[in-house]
Amino acid sequence: MKHHTLHGTGLALRPALLAPLKNRAPDNLQFLELTPPDWIGVSARICKDLQQLTQHYPCVCLSQSLSLGGPGALDKHVLRDLRSFIAEHGVQVFSEALAWSADDAPLFINLPIPSTRAAVAWTAARIAQVQDALGLRIGIRNVVHRMTPAHVDMNEAEFISAVVSASGCSLHLDLHALAANALHFGFDPHAFLQALPLSHIDYVRVGREYPLLGDVLARTHRRVARCVDDVMQLNLEALTC
Repeated sequence: MKHHTLHGTGLALRPALLAPLKNRAPDNLQFLELTPPDWIGVSARICKDLQQLTQHYPCVCLSQSLSLGGPGALDKHVLRDLRSFIAEHGVQVFSEALAWSADDAPLFINLPIPSTRAAVAWTAARIAQVQDALGLRIGIRNVVHRMTPAHVDMNEAEFISAVVSASGCSLHLDLHALAANALHFGFDPHAFLQALPLSHIDYVRVGREYPLLGDVLARTHRRVARCVDDVMQLNLEALTC
């Protein structure tokens, strides 16, 4: 299985950014971050434009389509589409949301996996299936969530560490998600960061459009600003770990 580590600064590419990026790409742009549902099934023209960019820039793929911790079977059609997308655009690094998002049908939300020993084993087995299907080592990615499951054996940071250890996958750290959850649930994001398997982190995602963080974070500008500050502080901390 192939696995690569990217370096430098990337751009989360959306279809609306294709034209301006083709006309004038930032000088310091070193890779592209792609979310498959934004691109799978697009028109032939958009696909061609994307291919022109992915032939020039390395790509990282952030998926949230597999319901990695869900109770149902992995969707073979989604896996097939992802494998084709990875091959078509030369995706070098792939991560999946550490969450579950389907139960016989899509739920259109990332729900937290209960942090139990049984869930560690279940999720690690699912990761092995995904890696076999895609033909590459994957990363798991922490996500924003709005609830904490009851009856758990460990906290979320310990759960992430256990899944990484049991599966041999890497960790793709979303600092925005970490800061958002810390703000919502009231835990120390710096202590959470230090509890993660830092040596297994091979991709760090800094942020997104902060006005779109959702009702919990966008309730006041002060709270949004606090989340932005936390993300930037965590980024500096992660880079020096």
